[in-house]
Amino acid sequence: HSAGSAPSGRVNPLALAVLEGAGVPTTGVRSKSWDEFARPDAPRMRIVITVCDNAANEVCPIWPGAPVKVHWGYPDPSSAPGDEAARRAAFDLTRQAIGYRMLQLLSLPIASMNDEELRDALLEISRS
Repeated sequence: HSAGSAPSGRVNPLALAVLEGAGVPTTGVRSKSWDEFARPDAPRMRIVITVCDNAANEVCPIWPGAPVKVHWGYPDPSSAPGDEAARRAAFDLTRQAIGYRMLQLLSLPIASMNDEELRDALLEISRS
């Protein structure tokens, strides 16, 4: 799932183009608030990862089920300087960096890890 603290109401077209170029399906993708995932009827989260550097200093909602929370910071690619090609490159670099860390996350034996072990592993990934 993906959401933000201050959704704009639309997904950045460069983000969509970069995802589609990498073969990631974007059908049904929409801009949404993280409040959708903090409601009692929301899907239960085991892990919540904030990625936008701006979100690191914001107050997060109380997540049902008390998931493990970590921050993997990245600059906002929509704020990258330069022309459209430079901004597209910033989006693609961010996609690649998140993808690299997600591969590490997916290699973890999450089902057999307690919350402390999982948090430690996610923090180690954040340093890579």
